[in-house]
Amino acid sequence: MGAPGRLVLWLQLCALAGAASKRWVPSTNFDDAANWSQNRTPCAGGAAQFPADKAVSVLVRGDHALSDLLLPLDGELVLASGAGFSASDAGSDPDCGPGARALFLNPDRFLWHDPLLWRSEDEARGLFSVDAERVPCRHDDVVFPPDGSFRVGLGPGAVRVRSVAALGQTFARDDDLAAFLESRAGRLRFHGPGSLRVGPAACADPSGCVCGNAEALPRICAALLQPLGGRCPPAPCLDALRPEGQCCGLCGAVVSLTVGPAFDLARYRARLLDALAPPQYEGLRVAASKVPRPSRLREADTEIQVVLADSRPEAGAAGRLARELLADVGQHGAALGILAATVRESGAPVGGGSAAGLHGAAAGAGLAGGLVAAALALLALLAALLLLRSGRLSWRRREEETATEVPMGFRNPVFDSAAASEQLPPSAAPESEAGASHSYFVNPLFAEAQA
Repeated sequence: MGAPGRLVLWLQLCALAGAASKRWVPSTNFDDAANWSQNRTPCAGGAAQFPADKAVSVLVRGDHALSDLLLPLDGELVLASGAGFSASDAGSDPDCGPGARALFLNPDRFLWHDPLLWRSEDEARGLFSVDAERVPCRHDDVVFPPDGSFRVGLGPGAVRVRSVAALGQTFARDDDLAAFLESRAGRLRFHGPGSLRVGPAACADPSGCVCGNAEALPRICAALLQPLGGRCPPAPCLDALRPEGQCCGLCGAVVSLTVGPAFDLARYRARLLDALAPPQYEGLRVAASKVPRPSRLREADTEIQVVLADSRPEAGAAGRLARELLADVGQHGAALGILAATVRESGAPVGGGSAAGLHGAAAGAGLAGGLVAAALALLALLAALLLLRSGRLSWRRREEETATEVPMGFRNPVFDSAAASEQLPPSAAPESEAGASHSYFVNPLFAEAQA
């Protein structure tokens, strides 16, 4: 990557570590096919109908000739330049006759806490956010379409962000936002029992700030999983991990960093992206953010959570990168402001994957080898019995042997294994199998002494 590209990436990561900008995706535009039944806009000479009891603002950009148009009891049609409606007879298309009305879908279906409805404008390629952080955090700037119509459902509870931009205005004070929400334009675009407030400054801590959506996580997960019937899809690995702020289990690894005041989250994100560059890590995605420590011993007790999500767990790339990150902490942790690091890994792939170092494959190979050995032993026993009955095999007692053996004494299998391991060259030493869900700990302050 050249110098200009690195500069752009650095600016994006700095913005992501401070105040991110999240943009609202869906609209209530008339010309958006996703807002209509049968996923298409009303055809020429067709009929269109809005829900009678739903308040909505609809932007119209095109020119439409309709045979029938039923409007809601409370709402507005905003005509862009060159847009309009005209009366027309029913068209020749049987799907556009008077009996086949195009129905405008319920505009109240769009919820603030749905992660699928937001896009981060500052997220660099290769990085992602856990589900709780896909929804605007308390230090984020929220942007709604300046030239489009929209409607947002505020669920129960209070929502707080840094600023809200809507209809060409940016609201950074509570009084200004409250006046807009109470106006007719605000009531047509925001609804529900929840409250929306602005005010806190951008995150000024170089090590990052906690998102603040922990209490809203049940609502976030309910909105995210609603199309799936409220259930998480099965993960393609055993002992899937569920990081802080994630709704469902995933395959990969989670590295937890205890950091000091010298730690810089934007700089470490850039380091993670460099670590993802090699081809063997293609398909890995990384999320890095400050989260409350799971033990929650103190309210201010936090850590940096690095999530390595692996779309191909059979390759074992997440585990290898996690161990590389631990080695990096052991070597450069003091310079990076990292005091300690731990890692957790998911288990073997479902369906007998072939990832190196996963105990599932090793156990399968061991079982197959054991069955073969048992079959060979049984065949040898049967052959010995046949030879013994035919007289071709005879037994002799040990005291009948003429040669005298020197007693070897007591053998300790523990020390024998250690001695055998010491005789092997480093390249031939057996590798330890990775457990289904295990963890490591590296303290860079004592890494050199331990080495």
